[in-house]
Amino acid sequence: MAKWATGFRRLGAVLAVAVGLLACIAPSARAADAVASYLVKATINADGTLAVKATLTFNGAAPDQVQQVFDTVVTTADRMEYHYRLTDVAASTGGKDLGATVSEASGSTTVTIPTGGASTAIELDYTVHGAAMATANDTTTVAWPYLQGLDLAVDLFEAVVEVPGLPTLIDCEAGDPASPGACTYYSGATHENFNPTFHHEAATPGQVVIGVVRFPTNVVAVNQDVREIWSLDRAFSAAPLPLGIALGVLVLGGLALWAAHRRIGRDATVGGDPVLVAEFAPIGPGQSEFRVLDGVRPGEVGTLVDERVDPIDVTATLLDLAVRGHLRITELPLESAHATSDWTFARRQGADTLLDYEHTLLDAVAPVQGDPVQVSNLAGSVGAVIGDVQSQLYDEVVKRGWFARRPDSTRNQWALIGWVGLGVAVVVTIVLAAFTHFGLAGLALIAIALGVVLVGQEMPARTATGTGVLTGLDVLRGSLLTQPVDTLPTGRGYQQMSALLPYAVVLGGKERWLQAMADSDDDDLPDSTDLDWYHGPDSWHLADLPASLANFVTTVQGTLFSR
Repeated sequence: MAKWATGFRRLGAVLAVAVGLLACIAPSARAADAVASYLVKATINADGTLAVKATLTFNGAAPDQVQQVFDTVVTTADRMEYHYRLTDVAASTGGKDLGATVSEASGSTTVTIPTGGASTAIELDYTVHGAAMATANDTTTVAWPYLQGLDLAVDLFEAVVEVPGLPTLIDCEAGDPASPGACTYYSGATHENFNPTFHHEAATPGQVVIGVVRFPTNVVAVNQDVREIWSLDRAFSAAPLPLGIALGVLVLGGLALWAAHRRIGRDATVGGDPVLVAEFAPIGPGQSEFRVLDGVRPGEVGTLVDERVDPIDVTATLLDLAVRGHLRITELPLESAHATSDWTFARRQGADTLLDYEHTLLDAVAPVQGDPVQVSNLAGSVGAVIGDVQSQLYDEVVKRGWFARRPDSTRNQWALIGWVGLGVAVVVTIVLAAFTHFGLAGLALIAIALGVVLVGQEMPARTATGTGVLTGLDVLRGSLLTQPVDTLPTGRGYQQMSALLPYAVVLGGKERWLQAMADSDDDDLPDSTDLDWYHGPDSWHLADLPASLANFVTTVQGTLFSR
């Protein structure tokens, strides 16, 4: 019995060793790391939709999960986006639904299939919308990566595509998504076999196989969803059509501005003689007297010349008020060698009548009651009334019949039109740039609106009377620049040169007349009060008048500009 027991024990040990050896020798069941075959049966419908059924088989059990990522947004080199949509997504094996999950992301759709380690083929069904694209010559091209975004390698891929009519072109590309090459082979699209076949071998994870089929548009309808990517070069395209439209808008707008200026802003023509506002009238052999005609003031002259009231007109008016006896300008002594020059105004009782703007200006610089105003404080005193002075001066030139409307009102009206037009043009440009290729046309509109603003400043038009007076001012300007200074009446030189000085400030030539007054100072005695309208410090000479008045004019204009 002991021998039998020992024998059984030895037999059990041998059997255990044998079982262990068999376990080591027998192949273990493991999940496949590649797809043995990826077979597609697809149908291109007449409405452009693409129905796909993919069958995946494995050498062994399927991995626990298969994931495939489908690109649903493709951007082309010309900055166009093609959008695709997947519907009716389902996965099954042996007729059993595997409960595939579909997740949407920006630009992709991910299908995740829990296989449960299935040993039978897995079928993936889906429908593609947007793959039927419009192409040249009234054709529709259906292009789709039947293999894409798979997380497993594929040993063999083949797609058979059922088509509704004879294709005019087929093509196949495979490989890396960024730069696919040729498929292993493709065939079909013949009268004997309409249906194309796309075949490729040894695709690594993530590689693509793209099938392309083209039809006449009446065979397969276009269902593409294509969108442009906004960019500056696309919004402001210089292609022939957008550029031509922009140039056309610019030319038409420019012609309209030119026509408007000629019709509205051009001065009326005058056929008669120039209308003189002042002249050097002969009164004897070799003598001429400066005379102002019709009481035209220097400020009005300056406004007629440039169609606006500016600091030089106000400065000339101050000098004219002084010369006519309504004002005295007194140059103050310098407080130190490096001090700034200053002047003060004193009111006087002039003999002639003041115009409204003159009265307003005189009250500002030399109040009837109150302290005299210094030029250094002119910005405050005149700044408070300069708007009234300008308005009254514009009214005066209209009253004289030189303008049909106030020049400032005309400019303001056109400026308003221009700025409103600019705002509209900017909005139109934004809309055109955001939604079309015609942004350049919007820029042309902006240029035209700015042109209205600029040309509007030249729109005030002189009447025939104003044009005649302007021509007469050209004559007066020539006389002020060329009239011999020694032809003024004897004994009245200071009075005559003082009277013409405000006009010379506006029209030109003041330097030569001031120098003539300075040259008449033939003694060393101070002349601080020789001129009733301009007084200087105690040591002041008429020879100092050119420098003093040049300094006065510059300072007053600078003060008015800086207000």
